[in-house]
Amino acid sequence: MRLPRSGAGWTIAVFGVLAVLLGALGLIWPETQLRLLGFEVPTQRAPGDYTGTFLTASSMASFNMGVYYLLATATEWRSFYRFTVVFRLVTFTVFSLAVLSEVAPGRFFGVALWEGVGAVATALGLWWDARRAAPGTSPTATPDDTPAGSGSGSAPAADAVH
Repeated sequence: MRLPRSGAGWTIAVFGVLAVLLGALGLIWPETQLRLLGFEVPTQRAPGDYTGTFLTASSMASFNMGVYYLLATATEWRSFYRFTVVFRLVTFTVFSLAVLSEVAPGRFFGVALWEGVGAVATALGLWWDARRAAPGTSPTATPDDTPAGSGSGSAPAADAVH
């Protein structure tokens, strides 16, 4: 696996690694994952309680999403980076509302904050990458879907947050 080649790539890689690790944690030690999120872990579950099923599905989704993020980092897929900024802000909003409406415990706001801070960090990384791009490069001429390594240098193409 190649190291990220841009500031935005590093933010995506960090999120990808954390998503893989936390997804694996939820699959291997679900009770630990629930405690980290601030959920109660009863000694016995009532009939019809599908907490374990939901946690397995969420953990597998987190694991898979982490792999997608790492793949995007390996290929420097900048369109994906921009896409994540928008949807991580949506996720921040939804998770924050879940806490504020008492659907989720207060500690769950940490997940919302992780999403919001990650979105802002990636947006700043995209902005920083665009500023350090070679002079004369058009911000609209980005090779978003070209294979990694097909460019002439290691610096990312100019980019702008859309």
